[in-house]
Amino acid sequence: MHVLLAGGGTAGHTSPLLATADALRRLAPETVITCLGTSQGLEARLVPAAGLPLELVPKVPLPRKPGKALLQVPGKLLAAHRAALEVVDRVRPDVVVGFGGYVSVPAYLAARSRKLPIVVHEGNALAGIANKLGARLTTHVATSFPSTEIPHATYLGLPVRRMISTLDRAALRAEARATFGLDPDRPTLLVTGGSQGAARINASVSGAADAFAAAGVQVLHVVGPQQTVEVPSSSVPYVVQHYVDRMDLAYAAADAVLCRAGSNTVTEVSGVGLPAVYVPLPIGNGEQALNARPVVDAGGGLLVADGDLTPEWVRAELPALLTDADRLARMGAAASDVIPLDADEKLARMILEAAR
Repeated sequence: MHVLLAGGGTAGHTSPLLATADALRRLAPETVITCLGTSQGLEARLVPAAGLPLELVPKVPLPRKPGKALLQVPGKLLAAHRAALEVVDRVRPDVVVGFGGYVSVPAYLAARSRKLPIVVHEGNALAGIANKLGARLTTHVATSFPSTEIPHATYLGLPVRRMISTLDRAALRAEARATFGLDPDRPTLLVTGGSQGAARINASVSGAADAFAAAGVQVLHVVGPQQTVEVPSSSVPYVVQHYVDRMDLAYAAADAVLCRAGSNTVTEVSGVGLPAVYVPLPIGNGEQALNARPVVDAGGGLLVADGDLTPEWVRAELPALLTDADRLARMGAAASDVIPLDADEKLARMILEAAR
């Protein structure tokens, strides 16, 4: 069996694609996998690094507003469709799977042209344009969140890496804190704004560093590769990292996390039972707030608007939260009950069934 996986641009599309590829290889080792992406997204680096072949199509952004860029979309989409058809005709997949984003539309159209089965996975609570189209071409549609409105939806969850889905935070805690130079016994806040960091999060948390130190709370702050923060010296650790490639260790070191609310982040953080303060990205269609809503409603997290996150808010709220072990335990238990961590294998089985 040959499976074509289409997705990329951001970690929200690339990470579940890679997790699904791993699950397919576990469940059906004879499966041949080819990935479809662009030369500009994260997939250009991550897919080959995972040992998977990557075929390229032109990037076709879909502008949200009228203008010259919107008028150029039909011509660009036609070129991308032709490129996807060339790939489909050459590699001859039995099923095409899309994870949304720029790459998925030409993949869905090529599959439709060649009468191939299509599987759609929608990562966000609010479905994107590409997957709304794909969902009209198939009945095999999976979602990461139970409230996503898209035709033929089946709620499976978001495929995540095995290092996260199998994580035992308690067993790894001592090693994790030693790895980052943290105190083994202090309450610990993990702060991350995603792969590139987030300036507001960085400034708001670092601006309250003295309040954390006064409360005896240590901080592991992943600021992003191009960003820096300055914090006063203290006997209580405030560890700044530009990038962490072992997020399993970062999660194991933490008692709570302050983060954005991308689908991958919400799934990983809540799935491993971490209480979270979610600060949705203040652009787009509000999908990040919707991603976090089921966890927040269950009591597993807090939701704070980007504009409301200030050093003053952090001082007033987070040291008290991090030093309330009972509240953290209740929130962690609530979070872990909301989001499943077995979506990789569920989606792989849907793909294998669609291809039959």
